[in-house]
Amino acid sequence: MACRISEFVLECRDPEALARFWCEVLDFVILEREEDGGTVEAIEIGPREGFGGPQPTIVLSRNDDPKTHQLRLHFDVNATDRDQDAELERLLAIGARHADVGQTGQEPWYVLADPEGNEFCLLRTRLDPL
Repeated sequence: MACRISEFVLECRDPEALARFWCEVLDFVILEREEDGGTVEAIEIGPREGFGGPQPTIVLSRNDDPKTHQLRLHFDVNATDRDQDAELERLLAIGARHADVGQTGQEPWYVLADPEGNEFCLLRTRLDPL
């Protein structure tokens, strides 16, 4: 027997904003919202099929502390319906920005950051949609 990754938890200052961004990036939907006194504390996003499928969900959990350093774990994403450069344009248009983590510029991937500065990479290979 082995384990499967079922969800990632990403602490953030604005779960609503990051949910919108990552839903657009990954074609995910909001699966669950946790509120406390009208304040959104966490939002779980994932594929339309919901939790437990082939893709892990992402829980965006409120943490008001500012991000102070590069993440030790990051997402890598691949386009499913266009080439890497077209996908880069799309991601930049929805709020991603270029990030510098020491890359040389010769890498076959782009290092980007989401609206809160969390790094992720856009890889070259196009994958089939699930």
